[in-house]
Amino acid sequence: MVRRSFSNWAAGEGANPLIPHTAELIVGFVAFTLLFLVLRAKVVPLFEKAFAERTDAIAGGIERAEKAQREAEVALQKYTLQLKDAQGEAQKIREDARVQGAAIIEDLRAKAVEEAARISAAATAAIQAERQQAITSLRNEVGALATELAGKIVGEALDDQVRQSRIVDRFIADLEKSK
Repeated sequence: MVRRSFSNWAAGEGANPLIPHTAELIVGFVAFTLLFLVLRAKVVPLFEKAFAERTDAIAGGIERAEKAQREAEVALQKYTLQLKDAQGEAQKIREDARVQGAAIIEDLRAKAVEEAARISAAATAAIQAERQQAITSLRNEVGALATELAGKIVGEALDDQVRQSRIVDRFIADLEKSK
């Protein structure tokens, strides 16, 4: 094994390992140039194509996002407008219902007043009829008693119906005049 020491090398024995030979430099330069040309011709277009596709995808995504945002804003405006319309319609329906409720209450109140008046008129008519019937019944009883009493006073029977009727009518007329 050959041993070289740093001191031997520094003294000039042998070639410097840090400085390449000229042939190595030329072969390295030719290989680098070939590699550069192959990469530039084959790989760089693929990278540029991928980069362009990615740029288009990002730009398209941004455009789609902006378009979706504009559509969302339009939809929000429509929704807000529809909500306002619905609130206005609900208010109108409530107001109509309140007016109809008041009309129904007023109608029922009018019907109740009318029914009360009808019941009152029927009761008044019934009372009047009962009063008239009571007066007629009372006249007949008073007439019968008066005829019987007059017959006892006069001493003769007053069986004649026409005569009884005249006497009763005259007696009642005298009573009404005395009031």
